[in-house]
Amino acid sequence: MEYTVSAKDLSDLKLNETDQVKRILRNVAVILTTRKGSVPMYREFGLDMSFLDKPANVAKSAAVIPVREAIQRWEPRAQFKGMTLGVDPSNPGKLSFTVQIEIEAGDAL
Repeated sequence: MEYTVSAKDLSDLKLNETDQVKRILRNVAVILTTRKGSVPMYREFGLDMSFLDKPANVAKSAAVIPVREAIQRWEPRAQFKGMTLGVDPSNPGKLSFTVQIEIEAGDAL
């Protein structure tokens, strides 16, 4: 089944979630909000966010590969399907992105 996840979804998800699909969605949201190198003793975890310092049109294309690779590495139960980036209308200098993932029924068990 396909789902969409964004960094905003992290506030709606619980850390003690018992539903496996919600756990996977939470993990993807955590990946999207964690800058690589920011977790002590686990420096490889997270997303290389060097694309954030680029102009919006460059950042949109430069973000796809790091996001896909981070999801593949840190949450292999979620298959990256695509990503959309946009400018947050309430904050024009801030990019917001939404990731489309697929979770197979067997992975959610």
